[in-house]
Amino acid sequence: MKTVQFREALREAMSEEMRVDDSIFLMGEEVAEYNGAYKVSQGMLDEFGSKRVIDTPIAELGFAGIAVGASMNGLKPIVEFMTWNFAILAADQIINSAAKMLQMSGGQYHCPIVFRGGNGQAGQLAATHSQAFESFYANFPGLKVITPSTPYDAKGLLKSAIRDKDPVVFLESEKMYGDKGEIPEGEYIIPIGVADTKRKGEHVTIVTFGKIIKVAHQAADILAKEGISCEIIDLRTVRPIDYNAVVESVKKTNRCVVVEESHPLASISSEIAYHLQRYAFDHLDAPVIRVTQTDTPFAFSPTLIEEALPNTDRIIKAVKAVMYRN
Repeated sequence: MKTVQFREALREAMSEEMRVDDSIFLMGEEVAEYNGAYKVSQGMLDEFGSKRVIDTPIAELGFAGIAVGASMNGLKPIVEFMTWNFAILAADQIINSAAKMLQMSGGQYHCPIVFRGGNGQAGQLAATHSQAFESFYANFPGLKVITPSTPYDAKGLLKSAIRDKDPVVFLESEKMYGDKGEIPEGEYIIPIGVADTKRKGEHVTIVTFGKIIKVAHQAADILAKEGISCEIIDLRTVRPIDYNAVVESVKKTNRCVVVEESHPLASISSEIAYHLQRYAFDHLDAPVIRVTQTDTPFAFSPTLIEEALPNTDRIIKAVKAVMYRN
């Protein structure tokens, strides 16, 4: 095993796949000459050259469209958005072209593309640069949606995403790029659609994904001191969702709190809560509680940011509520 940063795990995944498949290329704003806005692609221009690591204009709709056309003609683009907030401009190509191409072409055209970049809140960036898009893209058939929380998961899942023959939305976080974690020395992949139990527990299941899982661990540490044992399920992918992993955990703990960075309406947490009441109702000893971002546009003020996001206090309160403890 070796210790790497999150950004290095992503770079290793892309570089390893590009070394064995000449049809894979990386494109996006500042990915080449500047080595990536967050240095994810550092050194890749030197290794693969300007035909495979391509700087683009600030025109997300345009270069996402180029990627769709390239993928339909035998290439495998990796498209980096500096932030998924900018990818709103490319949503037409992602949703109306890439996601639907296989169905609309009667199975003639796959679109093997990975759309990746920073997602969610990353500091004092205010409302238009702080949105979390997991539930947004998960709502569209034809897309797979991945949101890793560790360097290990990031590398293994990105390699699987690059090898997939259909479009994958890969949601990272600017706040995770410097996170460190262990990965194997050799090659490995993680199948898309398989959740991971990040922490074993007995009394309550916490379901979450992405960078907010760190807050769930902090809450679980505090609760453990009070004798409450939390099991943490990291979904890792939100389309497809590993429902079985969640249900099996709840069968053991009989209680569930779902924690999500995004807004509450039509969210991944809503879907998990519905699925549990439909398929694990007889195992629940309390209603499922969700902890999400407040139902407001994101603020610039640090005080309001802390109030808006799921935090340790809100998670602890939710866990104690399903435990019927004060």
